[in-house]
Amino acid sequence: MEMRKISSGRLRAIGYDARARMLQVQLDDGSTLQYGGVGEETWRSLSSSGATWSYYRDNIEEEFAAKRVSGSAPADKNPLDELFRKT
Repeated sequence: MEMRKISSGRLRAIGYDARARMLQVQLDDGSTLQYGGVGEETWRSLSSSGATWSYYRDNIEEEFAAKRVSGSAPADKNPLDELFRKT
């Protein structure tokens, strides 16, 4: 997936795979998140927004489940939580 460098809020790069409907974002802490099931219209709106960080927070982060693909876990989260998650 080709990533486009940006500097908006905490976003540092964004990319989209139309075939897989997968959005990928890189944050300023070096972590990379993937969001599945993202439509092309949402991608176009994000990538052309004059306020990319705000659009991301309002329309991606709150609407789609994220999968962390690189970077460190948040300070308040134990990395083993994913392994031993209670269902």
